[in-house]
Amino acid sequence: MKKTLSATVFSLAIIIAAIIFGNAVINRNKKAGTIAVTGLGQTNFTSDLIVWEAKFSRINTDLKEGYSNLKKDKTLIQAYLNSKGLPDSLIVFSAVETQKNMKQNYGTNGNYLGQEFTGYTLNQTVQINSPAVEQVEKISREVTDLLNQGIQLYSMPPRYYYTKLEDLKIEMIARATENANLRAKRIAENSGANLDDLITANMGIFQITGQNSNEDYSWGGAYNTTSKEKTASITMKLTYQVD
Repeated sequence: MKKTLSATVFSLAIIIAAIIFGNAVINRNKKAGTIAVTGLGQTNFTSDLIVWEAKFSRINTDLKEGYSNLKKDKTLIQAYLNSKGLPDSLIVFSAVETQKNMKQNYGTNGNYLGQEFTGYTLNQTVQINSPAVEQVEKISREVTDLLNQGIQLYSMPPRYYYTKLEDLKIEMIARATENANLRAKRIAENSGANLDDLITANMGIFQITGQNSNEDYSWGGAYNTTSKEKTASITMKLTYQVD
């Protein structure tokens, strides 16, 4: 009787162990299905801040006279910008940069004869930061009028910025996430699966390029400042579990 009971218990133990082992193998080998998709958020916008700079200079052998002439140019430039509707609060002049110019002299046989002083070059920059983009654009194109007053002015291309980038970025993330979610749902439906929990969400680099340009995206993020009309874009990579 004891032998029969022991044999029965032993047999049951083997069966139970086999079931447990079998389930362990099945669970260990079962793989959860996933879908990884990348969504794009993109929008066009117009810059709301312009930064324009121009450099003016004077060359003179007398440093004091050179400063005096540069100061007169500064006064004329400020008056000109005021006449175009720009207040003094938007007009910023840099400190004067002074460079001593030397000429290298050589003899007919190529031997070095030393340096010769030719004068001083004094440079100053005027910068405008303004939300009046179109107004400053026009001024930057017409500022050559100052050349007729004897001012050596070199206008630089305007730079364009957007002051609400953080709000724009949040909007682009939402668009990219929605786009990725839609793609994941379509893939799941077409493959006969059910979209389950979101496993991971990775944000790509925020890119700002000129509209209708062929600018390349940068790994560190492109940030166009030469175009008034820009395009912002960002990607979101989502991974979902499916069953």
